[in-house]
This record gives sequence, structure tokens and C-alpha cells, in this order.
Amino acid sequence: MSTLIILVVLLLLVIPPTAGPPGVPALLSLGLQLLCSLPPTRRLRGWWLVAGQAALFAWGPVPFGGPSAFFAASVLLVARGPLRWVLFGGVTVAAGAVNLGADAYVWVNAVGNTATQGLVVFALTRLSDLRDELHATRAELAARSVAEERERAGHDLDAVLGSTLSRVVALAAAGRAGEIPPLTRRAAQQVRQRPEPPPIPPPGDLTPRLALPILTVVYLWVPVAAIIVVARAPVPAGLRVAYWAAVVAVVALQAYHALPRPPGARPRHAAWTLPAQLLLAWLPLLEPDRPYYQLVGWAAAALLIVIPAPRLAWALYAAVVASVPAVLLARSGSAAGIPAALVEVVGMSAMFYGLTAVTRLVYQVRESRLALAGLAAARERRRIAQDVHDLIGYGLSAITVKAELAARDPARAEAELAGIVTVARTALADLRAIPGDGEPGLSLRAELASAREVLEATGATVEIDPEHAPLPGGLDALLAVVVREAATNVLRHSEARHVRIALTARDDLVRLRVDNDGVTGRPAEPGQGVANLTARLAARGGRLTTTSGDHSFRLDATLPAQR
Repeated sequence: MSTLIILVVLLLLVIPPTAGPPGVPALLSLGLQLLCSLPPTRRLRGWWLVAGQAALFAWGPVPFGGPSAFFAASVLLVARGPLRWVLFGGVTVAAGAVNLGADAYVWVNAVGNTATQGLVVFALTRLSDLRDELHATRAELAARSVAEERERAGHDLDAVLGSTLSRVVALAAAGRAGEIPPLTRRAAQQVRQRPEPPPIPPPGDLTPRLALPILTVVYLWVPVAAIIVVARAPVPAGLRVAYWAAVVAVVALQAYHALPRPPGARPRHAAWTLPAQLLLAWLPLLEPDRPYYQLVGWAAAALLIVIPAPRLAWALYAAVVASVPAVLLARSGSAAGIPAALVEVVGMSAMFYGLTAVTRLVYQVRESRLALAGLAAARERRRIAQDVHDLIGYGLSAITVKAELAARDPARAEAELAGIVTVARTALADLRAIPGDGEPGLSLRAELASAREVLEATGATVEIDPEHAPLPGGLDALLAVVVREAATNVLRHSEARHVRIALTARDDLVRLRVDNDGVTGRPAEPGQGVANLTARLAARGGRLTTTSGDHSFRLDATLPAQR
């Protein structure tokens, strides 16, 4: 869309006010500007384009803008830093210098159109560039947000859980088993908490940095040009002042309607301000001597900006634009001057609708980048919280069980304290690996052995039937997470006397089933750990089911053997 807007504006700017065919210098200047402004050829921008525009400007300077505006815009697009504005000012002065012999209106028009049209072309081109740049860097911003979330999570995890686990190691080494369970229970409570959603960064200014100053300059120029035009018209003084007031009001309403807003947001009271702008812009057409029809272009652009339904907006736009030649023809009975009026109205509306529309496109892309970055950070935060719950929760529960056993049974204290140190150090290693990328580096064989040791320490009988062929690394690690969560549930929510873990691989399916007979009271609703496992397995094409019976609980995980 932005490319089409640029193309239409450039084509309309090169047509002379007489609506006759543009000259050769103007057509060549248009060709160079297309190379400079359109996205597919933007890589060709360089000083050779500016030199070409300068030569064409010297060959055939015109007072209505167009080629001189292209020259000014090319300077702004190619030059950098303060130099661009110095050169831009020089082009504007040169446009006035080559028209010194004309009357005051022609001279002012040449200077004003060169500056304002040049700024419009520059703004449309740079906004289009910015839109493409923002779109191209959406993935980079999302990746940076994920990296920042990982860094923040790493600091937070180390500060909260890392310090707890380090403290556990120190207490176990000192033989102070009784102080360990309160620490690990508090840490386990933190692990089970759902993470808060990450804050979405504010969108900032709704307008790109240069758009608002350029719009301000253009909006200020139009009343000046209109005042000069009306001052030259042979109308009574009172009517002249009324025309000037109408011009200022139309421009002010246009600025109000074109203020940058979020997508879908309409100006307040648009049901009144838009008809008022249309009426004030259209009334000068009834002036019998010299109507100032350019204001209709502003009002027509406002229709496209304000009305949310595209079909209705374009239908009304066409009707308003068509009213200009219709009124002129009805009043004069001659078609002379009508093509020029039509070109000027359409050109004016294209410029100001284009500026607003492309600014909105940039804002929409900027918002989509921020939204994608926020979603990526939220997804990463959930992933980290899931890994903390699934990987660290088991270690904390195992430490709690071992510490309680060490405190109750002095004969077992030394062995259990040594086991606490081993589990805590393993949990620390897992904790520091969680903010990284990739699957948890777990081993199913190691997790089965650990589950047996910890569950048997509680007095349960553990039966493991691991008859299966070697599994791919990712599948092996995922089933290790399932074993961890199942063991954690037994430790936290049951008083199991018998636990059976069975693993089978048949018909391209791998199935892990964990049964225990220690459910007390009413079966608990599946918690966050089960939800985490369900999501993990679903991502691999598998499924997780849980079944509660009379003092029994079954966790059943099924996965395709190849994925």
C-alpha cells in the first residue's frame, strides 16, 4: 500500500497546474525520483541521483514545484546529518531565485511548493523505508526480548532458588538436617506459583520522529498560500476575511483528523467535525469570481482518514472530488480549467491522505513488533517456569524427604545428608541450565534410579519395568521429566506403599505408566505439573491422562516412538 501511495503522489506532482502534459525535464525527474523513492530500487540511491536531479532542475525549472520538489526530496534522502537540511534549504532558495522575475504569488508558490512537496515526498519515502525496516526486524526484536527474559530469569532464579539450594548444601555439610525442610518447603511453594505476565513495553510516540515536524510545516504553509490566493481575488473585504477564516478552520480540522492514533481509533466528535470541514471546504466553490477549490482536497483526504469502512469512504471521496468539476462546469458552462482543478484536488488529497496512511502503517508494524516481542517473552517466561516446576520441584521434594529422615533416624543421617548434597548440587546445575535453550538434559535411566531411591526412602516399595529399546535423546529426556513429575506427585500428595513404573514400546508408540496406592482423602485436581506435562507431550504429538480410584492414582503418558 505504501508503494502505491508514493507512486500516485509522485505522478500527480509532476502534472502542471494547467493539466497539460509534463515536459521532458519533468518526466526525467520523475523517473529519477521513482528510483530514489520506491522500495524495490532504494538500494540505487546515491549522489548520482542528486546530481541528475540538479541537472534537470537547471534544464527546465518550473514554478509549481514537482521537479524542484523531487530535487529537494532527493537531497534529504541521500545526504546525512545537518548537511541534508543545509542542502534542502539551498534547493528551496534556488527555486525562488529562478522565479525572481515572476510576480509575488508565483515566486512564493515556487518556494513554498518546493519545500512542502519535497518534505511530503521525503516523509512518504522514509516512512515506507521505516515500515519495511521495522517489519524486517520483528524476529530480531522477539529474539532480543527472549534473551533479555532469559537473563532476567537467570538472575531471579539464582537469587531465590539458587541461594536456597546453596544454603541446603551448607546445612547438610554441617549436619543441621532439621533446618532444611522449612527452606525447601518455602522454595517449593515459590516453584508452584504461576509466573506473572511480562510487561509489554509502551508504544512510545505514535509518530515516527520526522513525521510530525514535516506535517506541521506543511499545515502551516497551506494557509499562507491560501491567504495569498484569496488576497488576489476581487472580492469584498468582509468576504475575504470569511474565506481566510474558512481556510484556517479547514486546516485545523484536518490536523485534528490526521493526529496519530492507534489503529481503529477515530477522532472524538468526528460526526460533527468531518461534516463541518466538508462544508467549509466546499462553500468557496460558490464564490462567483475565483473559487479556492484546493480546500476540497483536504476534506476529501479527511474522508479517507476518518471513515473506517473503506468502500463507503472511497465512494464519498469520489463524490466530493467529482463535485468540483461539476460545480465549475455548471457555473461557467465551459470545461476550461476543469482538468487542472481536478488534478490539484486529487493531488492535494493524495499527499495528505498518504502521509497519514503511511504513518499509520508504520505505527501498526511497530505495534506488531512490540506485540510479537511481548508474546515471545511471555512464552519464554512460561517455558522457564514450566522447567523450574518440572525439574526443580522434584529435587526440593527429595531433599525435604531426606532431611526429615535424617532428622528422625540418626543411623541414616550421614547417608541421607550426603544424598541431600548430591541432589541439591544436581538441582543447582539444572537451575542454571534452565534459562538456556533446548530440551532439559535429563536421562530416563538416571531419573528412574533416583525415583526408586527417594520413594523407597519414604518406605514405599518401588517396582520398575523398564523393558524397552533405546529411545531417541529428545524422547528419553521427555520421559525423564514425566518420571520426575510422577515421583514429585507421590512425594507431595500421597502416602504410597507401592509404586509401579512401567515402560513399554509397541506399535510405534511408547507408553509410560506410573501407579501408586497412597492417595489419601478426596483425589486432588490435576495441578500445574500435570498441565505442564500435558503441554510438553502435546507438543511432541503425545498425550497425558490421569486416573484416580480408591486410594490409587495413575499417570499415563503415550508418545509416538518417532517424531
